[in-house]
Amino acid sequence: MLSTLKPQPADKILELMQLYREDPRETKIDLGVGVYKDSDGHTPIMRAVKAAEKRLWEEETTKSYTALSGDPAFGAAMKSLVLADSVDHSRVAAIATPGGTGAIRQAFELAKLMNPDVTVWTSDPTWPNHLSILKFMGLENREYAYFDSETCTVDFDAMMESLKEVNSGDLVLLHGCCHNPTGANLTLEQFGEVAELIADKGALALVDLAYQGFGDGLEEDAAATRLLAEKLPEMLVAASCSKNFGIYRERTGCLMAVCEAPLQAPVAQGTLNYLNRQNYSFPPDHGARLVTMILTDPALKADWMAELEEVRTGMLGLRRQLADELKRLTNSDRFDFIAEHRGMFSRIGATPEEVLKIREEFGIYMVGDSRMNIAGLNARTVPLLAEAIAKTCR
Repeated sequence: MLSTLKPQPADKILELMQLYREDPRETKIDLGVGVYKDSDGHTPIMRAVKAAEKRLWEEETTKSYTALSGDPAFGAAMKSLVLADSVDHSRVAAIATPGGTGAIRQAFELAKLMNPDVTVWTSDPTWPNHLSILKFMGLENREYAYFDSETCTVDFDAMMESLKEVNSGDLVLLHGCCHNPTGANLTLEQFGEVAELIADKGALALVDLAYQGFGDGLEEDAAATRLLAEKLPEMLVAASCSKNFGIYRERTGCLMAVCEAPLQAPVAQGTLNYLNRQNYSFPPDHGARLVTMILTDPALKADWMAELEEVRTGMLGLRRQLADELKRLTNSDRFDFIAEHRGMFSRIGATPEEVLKIREEFGIYMVGDSRMNIAGLNARTVPLLAEAIAKTCR
């Protein structure tokens, strides 16, 4: 039977990574892969994570399973980090998942269980894996307008016009902050309008919160999710710990279901546990336990927040440096949006042909839709990128 398998389409980012590795140029720059890198091109282990791991190594007495939902303390810590006091936590069911991707997959599984005919609405563009998972699961997918490629900003009027076609029982996927791949975000007021539309339609919101702390700050980046939780009777939140804790390979995520009333939460919790059992039984615990230790220990949490703030402000500095350098080279403000975008990514509006030219002539690797990882830059490489963009983009 294995002979009947057909080759699967290659992941574009993984292909790009391979091309980068094979490029012999010493001046090459990788802006494709979506991981944070420091000024030396290294993805470091955060100080608080190292300290928690050392403590865990000394204190841990068993490697037995925790629970189908993961350690309840992790769910409680994530509810506090993401939702704070926006909703009564007795209304919230939560499970640990293998990374934010696992949380997204389980959210789609839950939506399918609630409504086998569900249509999932995603922004145009969105993280490609959203679309890949939906296609694999056979779920109906429709896109809503989001990004204006000319201005590199959100086209909110077009977005709201698209969402008028949402039906009761549909799932609307929203990026909580640091939109991937564009870096362009809704304002808090706009999120409020979206919440009202979703409520009027009788649809369900799913917030993908992969970059809390990478945009405007831990509290600021959670503000939209909390506003939606306050305005909507129920919603789903898929949160990732990969970026803000720097524990990519530990695969640590959390799916939260905010129910209309506390009485509904036990049924939702049981259903989420059931889904975990069907897909991978017990979720991984190591990363989740480190996150729990950090969030519940004042000293570790303070150190983690301080280092996360250094990461965030460092990326903002790179954004400002790049925007200023492009303004100098082009004598134009057309790239000022780069400083206004938030998170690791920006989509700069270059054509696939221009992206290819930048790669071939300058050794700078970004995804074909012109999404670039700001965290792949440093103060020395920003001028190189600015020169390549200025010489290439029309």
